[in-house]
Amino acid sequence: MADGKEYVSRPDELGNIHISEEVLAVIAAAAAMEVEGVGSLSANLGSDIAELLGGKKNLSKGIHITVEEESVRVDLSLFIKYGYTIIDVAKQVQNAVYNAIENTSGLTVECINVHVAGVSFEREAKKQA
Repeated sequence: MADGKEYVSRPDELGNIHISEEVLAVIAAAAAMEVEGVGSLSANLGSDIAELLGGKKNLSKGIHITVEEESVRVDLSLFIKYGYTIIDVAKQVQNAVYNAIENTSGLTVECINVHVAGVSFEREAKKQA
């Protein structure tokens, strides 16, 4: 994401609507995390250090949004859970993010680039009787 707050503006009958790039990134992150097989989003170094030092948690870590006119480009970095097919999970993430952004913002999604940063080996918690 850009360092400054960037907004997408859309004219409306009653005025203008401004959507923050941060909002689009959070929408993309939420949609990606809903996909079965996604372990976590991969954060960039700056947000990791901020979180470690007690700063606010970044809900859109690993997401980079680029907006030109009314077209959105999404780059996201994530970890796939062990045992899932990487290509299948990545395609499902692309579809989920595409639908979420288009349905919530009305903007056109140009492309969604999924960068697989690694494989997570999370163990599922055992049920206790």
